[in-house]
Amino acid sequence: MLADVMVVCPKCKDQRPITNLLTAQSNQNVIYKCLECEYEQTNIKTKKG
Repeated sequence: MLADVMVVCPKCKDQRPITNLLTAQSNQNVIYKCLECEYEQTNIKTKKG
């Protein structure tokens, strides 16, 4: 299940399930935002982007 995938923030090392951490962009890239420290990484390329 997708909710079982854990993501580790590269800045604060907080671990959370992948759900609600990624936002899809219209260019098929995604944005990651840490809910703990507010770190944000944009334009993460996907296989389709």
